[in-house]
Amino acid sequence: MKLLRIGETGSEKPALIDNENKYRDLSSIIDDLNPETLNFETINKIKNLDLNSLPLIDSKQRVGPCATKPANFIAIGLNYKAHAEETNSDAPKEPIVFNKSPNCIVGPNDSIVIPKNSKSLDHEVEIAMIIGSKAKYVKEGEAQKHVLGYCICNDISEREWQKDRGGQWVKGKSGDTFGPLGPYLVTKDEIDNLFNLNLSLDLNGKRRQTGNTSLMIFNFNFLISHISQFITLMPGDIITTGTPAGVGMGMNPPDYLKDGDEMILKVENLGEQKLKVVKEK
Repeated sequence: MKLLRIGETGSEKPALIDNENKYRDLSSIIDDLNPETLNFETINKIKNLDLNSLPLIDSKQRVGPCATKPANFIAIGLNYKAHAEETNSDAPKEPIVFNKSPNCIVGPNDSIVIPKNSKSLDHEVEIAMIIGSKAKYVKEGEAQKHVLGYCICNDISEREWQKDRGGQWVKGKSGDTFGPLGPYLVTKDEIDNLFNLNLSLDLNGKRRQTGNTSLMIFNFNFLISHISQFITLMPGDIITTGTPAGVGMGMNPPDYLKDGDEMILKVENLGEQKLKVVKEK
């Protein structure tokens, strides 16, 4: 099942894409795709519907982020060995866990805004997990029981704020528009090759990042188990799981995002994002 949110910012409607690739309005069934509805009860309710009875919705409208208002937006750093190497860092012995502000979440085709005092804005193609049930002290082998689905995340990062301004990474990871999600949330039952998914990012028509989930240092199940030892995960929580090599910071010299740049992110089975970079007005 592919779930998404359609409409202008702040007025999105929940929707799904049916087997004929038609967009169906879910707003008569649920209010939104948020912590109150992102659970297995909702999924089972939708599965039992006659989808042809749901109104069609214009697929040419803006696509919003596929999940909204998470209590936790958790991210993982340096989770691909080649990315750790390009940043002159050692591969971590246990996951590097940090937060992104939920307020940074935007749609998969929205503009990425360069903040007025930013000098080193960077891209990171990633796969995010959306939690569907309470998860605490989870065993690795039972982790998938708590996952509702997956989506693309671009973990936009301001490197100077992240690395040179003291404190935690959250300052460099949480600016407005720093968290594009979507285009849709794909429920886990539709992903057969979770541990062998290709992901990529093109910048201005040239390939910058290429990776595969088989190359993750800590896989999806380990991450859920690990995080749940410290943080109780709840429905609607988002965990974005790290980026492969090819970020701007890793170039020689570094090559950061500029006004007018265009990015295309693709993840096998999860769709694509098309994002343009603009200066803050």
